[in-house]
Amino acid sequence: MTTFRQLNQGWNAEPNAPEPRLSVLNADLLLSFLMNPYLYPEFDEEDIGTLRFYGCSRYRLGSTNDEGWYRGQCRFSKIAPAWGEFYQVSGDLRLNKCPKEWIQLGPATNAHCHFLFYFHDETFECDALEWELEVSGRLVASGRG
Repeated sequence: MTTFRQLNQGWNAEPNAPEPRLSVLNADLLLSFLMNPYLYPEFDEEDIGTLRFYGCSRYRLGSTNDEGWYRGQCRFSKIAPAWGEFYQVSGDLRLNKCPKEWIQLGPATNAHCHFLFYFHDETFECDALEWELEVSGRLVASGRG
């Protein structure tokens, strides 16, 4: 059984053109994107959020978009609660249906958690130890697996 725990409480990426960007800093993966000021007025249109995934072992930024998700082209279509959210996924990760476009950064351990973020035009996934979100240099949220 696959379970999803939504992690973005009180924040989200810009719904139309979040422009996700990836960079690697030592063993950490940084995922930057525009914040959603429409549902969350505490953010400005130019605010950039950066999710830092500590101890990231692998990641991918794939091409499945919202239309593909609704058409069942994503391996989590019809089982993930909603498109456009940030989740920790556990249980059956459906790896037999997983795209092959992963980038390996380091060894995986049992302590790693699987994170999934559905952007408007892309799907992001990674395995990491923990995460935190900074917006304009201030810590907004964090969590461990």
